[in-house]
Amino acid sequence: MSVGVLLMTHEAVGKALISAAHHVMPKLPLRVDAVEVPAQADPDVMRALTVHHARDLDQGDGVLVLADLYGATPCNIGLSLGSLGVRLRCVSGLNLPMLLRVLNYAEQPLDELAQIAASGGRGGIFIDHA
Repeated sequence: MSVGVLLMTHEAVGKALISAAHHVMPKLPLRVDAVEVPAQADPDVMRALTVHHARDLDQGDGVLVLADLYGATPCNIGLSLGSLGVRLRCVSGLNLPMLLRVLNYAEQPLDELAQIAASGGRGGIFIDHA
């Protein structure tokens, strides 16, 4: 089983998270790519570009889209890929703990990975006890 992971983010976020993940795990167990949407980008142009990335990542088990902000253009583009024939699940609120948790459970199917992503993202948030 090999789900592809597509980070849908604003500029400079997705590639930085992939770089940080490589720092923790030099060999990533899943195929991971990022599409960073520039502020003035045409959503239709970005959607056409993104669907190619998603199809390339999908090796038959689907694509987990991890978006930085629900309702923002990168997330909306990611969500729209389903109507273009990409089998996907989308989880928003992307952070490094979310990505690392997904990579640590690489053998899980798409639906389970979506739940793992959400749990990992929430679980990586702590408030100090000052």
